[in-house]
Amino acid sequence: MKLHIALLATVAATSLIAGGATAAPRKTKHEAPSTKALLDQIHTMQAELDELRSEVHQQTAAQAATQQQATAAQTQAAAVQSQVAAVQTQIASAPAPVSKEQVNTQIASAIDKEHHNDKFYFKGITITPGGFLELAGIYRDHFQGNDISSSFAVNFPNARQYHEHEGRFTARQSRVSFLAQGNVNKSIVASMYGEFDFQGAAQTANSNQSDSYNPRIRNLYGTIDWNRGDYGLHLLAGQNWSLVTMQSKGISPRAEVTPPQVDAQYIPGFAWARQPGVRIAADFMDHALWVAVAAENPQNNTAAGGVASISGTTGGSGFNSLNSNSFNDVPDIIGKVAYEANIGGRSLHLEGFGIVRTFNERLISGTTGANRSVSTLGYGGSINLQVVPKLLDVQFSGFGGKGIGRYGSAGLSDVAFSTDGRVHPINEFMLLGGVTVHASKALDLYGFAGEEQESLSKYAPNFGSIATSNAGCFIEGGTCSQNTRRIRQLTFGFWDKFYQGSFGRAQVGIQYSYTQRQLFEGAGYDGYPQAGNSMGFLSFRYYPF
Repeated sequence: MKLHIALLATVAATSLIAGGATAAPRKTKHEAPSTKALLDQIHTMQAELDELRSEVHQQTAAQAATQQQATAAQTQAAAVQSQVAAVQTQIASAPAPVSKEQVNTQIASAIDKEHHNDKFYFKGITITPGGFLELAGIYRDHFQGNDISSSFAVNFPNARQYHEHEGRFTARQSRVSFLAQGNVNKSIVASMYGEFDFQGAAQTANSNQSDSYNPRIRNLYGTIDWNRGDYGLHLLAGQNWSLVTMQSKGISPRAEVTPPQVDAQYIPGFAWARQPGVRIAADFMDHALWVAVAAENPQNNTAAGGVASISGTTGGSGFNSLNSNSFNDVPDIIGKVAYEANIGGRSLHLEGFGIVRTFNERLISGTTGANRSVSTLGYGGSINLQVVPKLLDVQFSGFGGKGIGRYGSAGLSDVAFSTDGRVHPINEFMLLGGVTVHASKALDLYGFAGEEQESLSKYAPNFGSIATSNAGCFIEGGTCSQNTRRIRQLTFGFWDKFYQGSFGRAQVGIQYSYTQRQLFEGAGYDGYPQAGNSMGFLSFRYYPF
């Protein structure tokens, strides 16, 4: 177009020059009309030139608009391409097509989950039910007359019942529980927990017809937890596992590590109690370090009483008149420190504790008397380690000191008396070690060994006196009244969770244990007399929650 305009301009200029050159020599009277014609021709050409310029401008504008449209189209194409790539990525990562049967199964599962929710809510409180139903079978090689909680004071052959076997069924370890929790605010949680079984035995309870065994409190307490980010404070009041009990997570309620056996008396060497008390705990270092102190209900197991003192009396109002209550006015004080760590993906729990106990008595001298008390110290600790995560767990615990007998499963004596009636705490230690193998998601295998052992006291010669006769311990009907020196046990078994689903969990367990009781040396027998008892347990449990 520009070339066209340039040619027209050249032609016009050439015509003017040529016309002027021709007209000059002739100089006729008709010069004006020829000049006018040339001017008209120039004006016409100028109009054409203007029109051409207008067309050029229009074409230039159209080209600019076309370029903008092209740029916009390219931008839109890039966006579309990006969207296509995103869709392709989603398609590549999308699961395989779901069949109609799978859709129906998912819908049924969602409905089932809604109908079988393990929690329910009331006025802003979350309530979680728990517990299990159990039918257990018990067999003992030597009769003891015990239900699901064994007595580890094994009979010697002098006892008539030693020569009989024992077998029975029981449902009394069945358990019900509930946990109620409410968030006071973002950092404070208030909770209440109750747990009950049916191992109470009032005077009306029997195994003749209706049984009539009554429910009993296992745990019943309230807690307040203050969470401050990387540290927290915790208050517990009520009946709970004693602070001496081994735990698996910090110093938290419902994280106690109990041996996994069927026998409700657990294993000798296991340190524990369930009793009323008040506990304050705190955690630091992002919940890795825990410290706690507790004041717990006092009581003591007393060996043969001193003739010149008394240390307790039979139960009064609210207590069974066949059971004695020791003289107590100071609670058992327990302190504990626990530490959590992770070593190469293996969780480690360490803890150590100490206990201070006080024993009271009333010394008798003729028609008068005097009060006397003595305090003792005990100490212990435990370790719980995942040797192979999700496969092998090991644990070990120890507890030693004076006057600690009642905190062991065997329940040995806390104190004995000197000839003048003064009370003297007995030295004792207890040990427990165990291994649990998680063979599969459903099957757990375990093996444990534990013992509790006491020492003679020069201050209480009547306890374990060498003059006590052991001559009749292995003669039916003979005399065998020496104090127990040691009780130990070896036990192993398994739990198979043969059903786990939306309707709860069902499992079966089998346990075998061998318990040995050893006496102090005495007259008429050389060495430490000892007797054993083999026991087997079979348990069917259903956990609906």
